[in-house]
Amino acid sequence: MKVRIMIMMLGLLLAMPGFTSANVQVPDENQKPSAPNSHEIDGEKGTEECDCDEKHEHMHKNWQEKMAEREQKLLTWVNQYTPDKKEEWTKVLSEKKELRNKWLSPENATKREKWKQEKMEKIQALKKQLDEGKITKEEFVQKAHGGKAMGNWKSFHDLKAAVDTRNDKQAAELLNQLLEQTKQHNEKMKAMVVE
Repeated sequence: MKVRIMIMMLGLLLAMPGFTSANVQVPDENQKPSAPNSHEIDGEKGTEECDCDEKHEHMHKNWQEKMAEREQKLLTWVNQYTPDKKEEWTKVLSEKKELRNKWLSPENATKREKWKQEKMEKIQALKKQLDEGKITKEEFVQKAHGGKAMGNWKSFHDLKAAVDTRNDKQAAELLNQLLEQTKQHNEKMKAMVVE
């Protein structure tokens, strides 16, 4: 049970786009990678070291594809429900990609490793508290994600539900909410990249 919870939390940590926003790809077959287990970043020639096993490389590609699909859906919904915000959305999403690339750049490798180590230490401390019965499972999840409970993912799924039910007013409100959350995310990433 403990191992399963730890694996689940590690998976959530690694998949958490609200903070890490990792976006890595498997290099094109015709392109020779510069290092073992390296990945192309957003179609650019630079590569990023990845400590994953080859059997897990497909997870990176699937995640990257999902993020691209999510962005396309967002822009489609922006055109439909809040066309006056399209330029702002385009700017914010572009900035998000730029910040992600900076965060994944070799220049920030030390910061990334330090951040990962601190995050894992925090999770280990929380896991110990959970095992000792000092916190509940819900508190563990809440604290492990910095209290934000993956709000932008929830907003996205609520938005999708509003679109599916053709609730135009709610879809527009959720798009505006998600835009603000994405701006806040970008500000956090700026602080991490600049530190």
